[in-house]
Amino acid sequence: MTLRARFLHRYLLCALTGLSLAACAESQLALHMAKQIKRATAEQPSANAGVYKVGKPYEVKGVWYYPREDAQYDRTGIASWYGQKFHGRRTANGEIYDMNALTAAHKTLPMPVRVRVTNLGNGRSLVLRVNDRGPFINGRIIDVSRRAAQLLGFQKQGTAKVRVTVLDQGGAQRIAKRVATPVEQKNALPALPRGDVTTQTLAPPPGTKSVQATKPGNAAPVRIANAGPIGAAGQGAVQVTQQPVGPSSIFVQAGAFSQAENANKLRARLSYIGPSSIINVFIKGQEMFRVRMGPISSVEAADSVLQQILSNGINARIIVE
Repeated sequence: MTLRARFLHRYLLCALTGLSLAACAESQLALHMAKQIKRATAEQPSANAGVYKVGKPYEVKGVWYYPREDAQYDRTGIASWYGQKFHGRRTANGEIYDMNALTAAHKTLPMPVRVRVTNLGNGRSLVLRVNDRGPFINGRIIDVSRRAAQLLGFQKQGTAKVRVTVLDQGGAQRIAKRVATPVEQKNALPALPRGDVTTQTLAPPPGTKSVQATKPGNAAPVRIANAGPIGAAGQGAVQVTQQPVGPSSIFVQAGAFSQAENANKLRARLSYIGPSSIINVFIKGQEMFRVRMGPISSVEAADSVLQQILSNGINARIIVE
């Protein structure tokens, strides 16, 4: 073999080796990128997957909130709703907010967790899935989706007197990636006045057909076909129950004390705002003295009283009884 032939042979051999190494490198790079994409996809929550989250203490507008699990949560207050402005955005636990789904935002409850929200003005009651944080407005206990506000009957008013009760007693994590079943939504609201449950036909969302409600007296909840998903995980029939509710009034509770002397001191501090009263109750055998202002005629008036109390460094809240 001549010198020139040897040179060409070595050149071709090196070229083929280089091509082989390049192809190998490209294969390794492609494999590495595929693994990275797969890992990133797995780590990122999808729009339909609820990520269970309690969360750390956080601050909004100078106010600190302390999220925690609370299986005994059962409170009254004022509800509001949010819709188009936040539609399609990420919620606090990584889902995509859908204003037509039956979800809600709460300041401290874990996410997701099911709650029963009852409108104390008309008795309509609905199970919602908490998957967001808020509302960050003084005097609001929960923010519900637009569809929930429609079903509860306060979309036009903007606010409503409600009761919020946690339904997932110690099992919030189990609903992170599943949809609540219709049977689970039949949980009765505890401690409400007992009486016959009636049914009422509510309008379904546009483009759907309503299902005939059962006859009054059967104590069955109203069912609305395809009214939207219970949460982000899928579709489900909506059940709105008509709960027996009596007259209710709005109060602003400024504090609760184990000693009457402290309650009287706070009452004296509030005298410049208006008349207040002290209500003594027993909680787990412990006598407590609650300082309240009211009854107050409207939500707007209660907001004004609440703001005056908060401006004095007193941690007050609106309640409904």
